[in-house]
Amino acid sequence: MKSNGQTESTERRLSDLLPQGLAGDARAYQTFLQELSAYLRGFLRRRLRGLPDDVEDLLQETLLALHNQRHTYDAAQPLTAWIHAIAKYKLIDMSRRRALREQLHEPQDDDLEIFSSADLDAAEARHDLGLFLDQLPHQQRLPIVHMKLQGLSVAEAAAACGMPESGVKVGVHRGLKALALLMGAKHED
Repeated sequence: MKSNGQTESTERRLSDLLPQGLAGDARAYQTFLQELSAYLRGFLRRRLRGLPDDVEDLLQETLLALHNQRHTYDAAQPLTAWIHAIAKYKLIDMSRRRALREQLHEPQDDDLEIFSSADLDAAEARHDLGLFLDQLPHQQRLPIVHMKLQGLSVAEAAAACGMPESGVKVGVHRGLKALALLMGAKHED
């Protein structure tokens, strides 16, 4: 765990590099991203102790969100507080995706007589959808989950995904086309 002096040093270093990078200094921005990656990796590892494989994925999502939201940074506020807020939002987003994925993959009761045929069909459809969604890349899966399954608006989905609104719209369009192809291939089998 970092001491208060190390935290202040990290804050100062990152706070010096970001404005330089935003002003067009590519080397400063690259250094900022490298140092930020090391800092965030530790932050995320502490919160994802049982999920080491997810640390790098979440790190990349967080870095992308920070890059996309860099215009929202207020230099009068501590940089690490802004970084932590976005990283925590990405952690929550990941938790929601996991919960949805687990819900879609939830095994059914052995006593199937209590379910009607429609209930069985719906459960099978949810399971199949979860399997199909897992085959899509993040840029397509996340917008579909947020907009079509969770009912978020384009703007809300864009914020949740860390993508521009146009990227969310394209992701939904391409993702739905890919899902249709996957579902069509399953029915041909």
